[in-house]
Amino acid sequence: MSQFVKAVLFDLDGTLIDTAADFVRIIGKMSRENNWQAPPETEIREQVSAGASAMVRLMLRHNDQIEVSEEALLEFRQQFLDDYEAEICIDSCVFTGLEEVLAALEEKGVPWGIVTNKPRYLAEKLLDEMQLDGRCSALVCPDDVSRSKPDPEPMYMALEKLEIPRGAAGCVLYVGDHIRDIEAGNAAGMLTVLAAYGYIPPEDQKNLKKWGADYITDTPEQLNELLLSSGEFDYL
Repeated sequence: MSQFVKAVLFDLDGTLIDTAADFVRIIGKMSRENNWQAPPETEIREQVSAGASAMVRLMLRHNDQIEVSEEALLEFRQQFLDDYEAEICIDSCVFTGLEEVLAALEEKGVPWGIVTNKPRYLAEKLLDEMQLDGRCSALVCPDDVSRSKPDPEPMYMALEKLEIPRGAAGCVLYVGDHIRDIEAGNAAGMLTVLAAYGYIPPEDQKNLKKWGADYITDTPEQLNELLLSSGEFDYL
């Protein structure tokens, strides 16, 4: 029997949009400016979902800068964010097959939205440059709530923006690539889909089934198939 779905929510980085190439470029730029070696691209990708500080710390560790002060770390982090804001969408793109998903949802009149831990000023700029801002029915960022994912508060705010009562949360899908995404979606009573193609470190790969997602997709193409042609869902 198919599950009725009223809306689909996505995490942003590593789930809906592949932003890693821009982060790799910026870490490379910062490394060159300090006469350092940039970390391998694969290692940077694995840290994207952990945020700017994690990527900066990776760069510092890779160059044996292990005694950097907290003040210097914050300065590196701010430089990273400033560089990213200035050139936020040089290489980023919607994951293969997911533009088709968005278009299909829009054709069916099913709203889609984003719940992310990305700061709002960056999320809004990225969506604007990718021409997704006018299509996204709800955007929830850490700035909007008192408690970020894995707390369910951002998920509840998304329901409010979509005018869906909390009692109908079971008719909403949330797709994410981090354990906090799955925990937040589950805590809100939503159906959860793990985007296992996202920015997941190797040490977490063997534990993915323990995260508690209702569905696991290993590629964006699998997510496309699950949402559009598997017969698992009927869209209201």
